[in-house]
Amino acid sequence: MTAILSIQSSVAYGHVGNSAATFPLMRLGVEVWPVITVHFSNHTGYESWRGPLLAAGDIAEVIKGLDERGVLSRCDAVLSGYQGAAEVGAVILDAVALVKQRNPDAIYCCDPVMGDVGRGFYVREGIPEFMRDRVVPAAQLITPNQFELEYLTGRSAKTLDDVLAAADAARAMGPETVLVTSVTHDLVAEDTLQMIAVTETEAWSVTIPLLRQTFTGSGDLTAATFLAHTLTTDLPTALSRTAAIVHGVLSATVESGQTELQLVAAQDEIADPSHTFEATRLR
Repeated sequence: MTAILSIQSSVAYGHVGNSAATFPLMRLGVEVWPVITVHFSNHTGYESWRGPLLAAGDIAEVIKGLDERGVLSRCDAVLSGYQGAAEVGAVILDAVALVKQRNPDAIYCCDPVMGDVGRGFYVREGIPEFMRDRVVPAAQLITPNQFELEYLTGRSAKTLDDVLAAADAARAMGPETVLVTSVTHDLVAEDTLQMIAVTETEAWSVTIPLLRQTFTGSGDLTAATFLAHTLTTDLPTALSRTAAIVHGVLSATVESGQTELQLVAAQDEIADPSHTFEATRLR
């Protein structure tokens, strides 16, 4: 059975971070070991929230406890998302190194959460540079959105050729696979968007309908499901299945009239999506 160590935030209400990743991964049959970095009442997009940020030392203690159980040798991947402070990021990198020591075949998937088109950066000062200089080079798989890809590489990504070139530049930083989420470019129709996955030997895209709603946690869902599938299948299949799951969950969320991801209501869309989106080879 696939096992993933997921080091992310947690909220009591709603679905972001580990609260968006753990249940979908379990629904896909993945064993998840969630380690939380914050425990908030709700995500920070609301007018207020409450709860603690865990100290980096406390997070390290939880990971040490896992290692003492002797289970890290069974860990297939480490997953991380939003990193609120560089100290937490350092603990995550230490955890990655420890897991790889216990299981050299394990990979690190980093969702380099920093900002988005139209919003700019929304993380603490210094985090983007830490992501670019320390975290991304340590990862085998990264899942930036278009804005984050441009920042990481210092390249414009407005055309399809630009996106592919920027993804290659990101791979040159260390990662073997780059999944670019929520892509728009010169060849994308106005009512659609793409996900594009790039490795050294291949590049694939999948096109899905654009849903006119802002979703908090959709990137966390995307990174988790793509990681799970890349561990068990080929790149185009992983991309296609990820797109189908994400579209199914987001569509159910729109239909519900709610703002929080409807993971429980749409759980069948995770296990057996009702839509199929075929991946197209780009090279």
